Amino acid sequence: MHAIAAGACAVLLCGVCHAQAREIAVDVGHYLDRPGVISAGGIPEFEFNRRLALQVRDALERRGHRVRMIGERGDMRELAARPRAAAGADLFVSIHHDSVRERYLPVAHEFSGYSLFVSRQNPHLERGLACASAIGSAMRAAGFAPSLYHADPERGGNRPFADRDNGVHFYDNLAVARTEVLPALLFEAGVIVNREEEVRLARPETQQAIAAAIAEGVTRCLN
Repeated sequence: MHAIAAGACAVLLCGVCHAQAREIAVDVGHYLDRPGVISAGGIPEFEFNRRLALQVRDALERRGHRVRMIGERGDMRELAARPRAAAGADLFVSIHHDSVRERYLPVAHEFSGYSLFVSRQNPHLERGLACASAIGSAMRAAGFAPSLYHADPERGGNRPFADRDNGVHFYDNLAVARTEVLPALLFEAGVIVNREEEVRLARPETQQAIAAAIAEGVTRCLN
């Protein structure tokens, strides 16, 4: 009788696990021919993005989620094709690393931190914003700080806050975030034109901590 009860419990627990499993599209920002910003140490952003995206994949899979990688081969040129390739997933997360406006490059050491972006043109904004805020909250809990400068019209891009505490901004015309296909957000892990921040972000342990925070935030918001 106890064996039957234990078996039934295991089935119920398994059912709960499957009910909570989601499919996440993890997008590697940029591509080989246009690899994004060049870091202070001369490394293309795409390489940072791909390394972190693979860590995010692993962290999500450890939590039982399915992951659909987008653009990891570096040959996906068309931005609009990325969300289309993710159709049917529960969330689209685009992984990037940040820069500053050209005139601020001489003082790039003054800029640091992560940022998240969502678009008010996305019909699934409520879910996308909830996930962005959850990721930002998990990043803060892990000891990371939001950059905040993107809301500044002079130093940033005048991107208004959607959730200041957690470093989430509105960026309405952002192609991968405004998609109608699914909830979407863009994550900037840190400012790689800041040499000290680049060194930190290149460390496997930093990448793993960021990936774990993303996986925590995604799991929290989708479940």
